Formats: sequence, structure tokens, C-alpha cells
Amino acid sequence: MSTVKVGQENGQDIEIYFEDHGTGQPVVLIHGYPLNGHSWERQHGVLLEAGYRVIAYDRRGFGQSSQPTTGYDYDTFAGDLNSLLEHLDLTDAILVGFSMGSGEVTRYLGTRGSGRVAKAALLGAIPPFLLKTDDNPEGVDGQVFEDIKTAIVNDRYAYFEDFFNNFYNVDVLGGSKISDRALQASFIVATGASPHATYACVDTWLTDFRSDLPNIDVPTLVIHGTDDRILPFSATAERLPSLIKDARLVTVEGGPHNIAWTHPEVVNPALLEFLQG
Repeated sequence: MSTVKVGQENGQDIEIYFEDHGTGQPVVLIHGYPLNGHSWERQHGVLLEAGYRVIAYDRRGFGQSSQPTTGYDYDTFAGDLNSLLEHLDLTDAILVGFSMGSGEVTRYLGTRGSGRVAKAALLGAIPPFLLKTDDNPEGVDGQVFEDIKTAIVNDRYAYFEDFFNNFYNVDVLGGSKISDRALQASFIVATGASPHATYACVDTWLTDFRSDLPNIDVPTLVIHGTDDRILPFSATAERLPSLIKDARLVTVEGGPHNIAWTHPEVVNPALLEFLQG
């Protein structure tokens, strides 16, 4: 089991689990909430076949990584990513983040620079700033997130069922783009995550990335579903081309939040074209 130590809690190591396969230019895959690195399976084989070295890791609190009660903020998440890049001594890497993972990519590049990074891709992006405020009227009302935290505390498993129905737009795409068994698999992965992490990450979604975005100095691909119910397109991805110096936006018409699973026929060619361009 491949892990890298990123800290300690009460004398116990906090370790990030990762898988590292293939050779060539490294592509680092950073998953979304509340999944793990295996959620990239519809991209993993395609990237390997195209000649890339593919590294996927589990965020702290999720998958096979440690489940501490500390560090659920984007400065720490970016630090965990940095520890992995340094541990593997990666250079000329391509960072690909989905949902919460797009926040890791943004905060890492915004604060630590692009010395090890050649390109970045943000799928189902969470930047620039999800919370509705006086200077961010495009955001989402804060009560929505308070209600989510209440639902997690009351019944985390019932919340996940509702969450994944909207994560995949099951009422529209069920049976065609997302099977019952694939939906069940996502639910099982989510239930194995740390209860504390699943709650603490809700506040993390409200991180303001607006000061990070101007510091991104590598070509950036943004791919987002137009029918994303988790991170609405108009509040997130639609705004990014004007905030990132070199950004290209690809929309997936009718796509839900997890377009990497439901629409690989759109996502994979767009991603490969960007990586190879």
C-alpha cells in the first residue's frame, strides 16, 4: 500500500493513500466529495493507453487515506498535494481536479506556484467562490449549506442518497448514463468516508478562491455540465474564463455534476486533446 505521511494527530501519522501507474508525463487525478481515487476509472485506462503516468490519491478523510479530525481546509489539502508531488518528485505534471479536487488544484497553483506543473484541468469546478455575498451575488445562499450540515448530522446515509440522486441527475439520466449498480457503488464508497470529514468539508466548499485564480499561470481546461445541480454552472465554471489567464471552457450539454462518469465520450476526448496540445 503506497502512502505518504502528511502530518500527525495525537501522535498517529496522517497518511495519504495513492496509486501510481504507467510511465510518461505524470497526470495527477484529484477526486470529488465524497468519493475516492477510484472514481476516475473511466479516465484512468484511457490516460494510460495514451502514454501518461497516472497518479490518483484519496483525500484525507476519504478512501484509504487516514481519517483525522483535523485539516479539512484548502490550505491543508494543497499541502497534502504538495507532499505527494514532492514525495514522487514530479515535474511537468498535469493536475486534474474534479469538484472539491478543483479547489486543491486552484489553491495549490494560487499559493505554491507552477514549478512542478505544466497544465491544469478543472472538472465540475468549485471556484471562484460558491457563497452568495454582497460582492458575490452569483453565489449560492448560505442557508443551503447550513441545511446540508443539518441533514448530515441527522442521517448521513439518507443525505448521501439524496446527494447522489442530484450528483448524477438520476431522475433524467438513470438507466442510460448512470446504472443502479454504479449509483450503489458511489453510495458504498461515501459511507466508508469519515463522518467528521463528510461534515467538515461542507464549510470548506465555501472557500473564496478569487485571489488564487489570477496566480494560475499554466494552460487550464474547464469542463462542466450545463445541468450541474451540485455546483451550478452559472455560479462556477461559466465565470472562470474571465478570471484565469489561459483558460478554455468546454460545456457538456445536459451534463450533471459527475460528468467524468456519465459523459466520458465528451470528457475524455476533450481532456486528451488538451493534454496533447
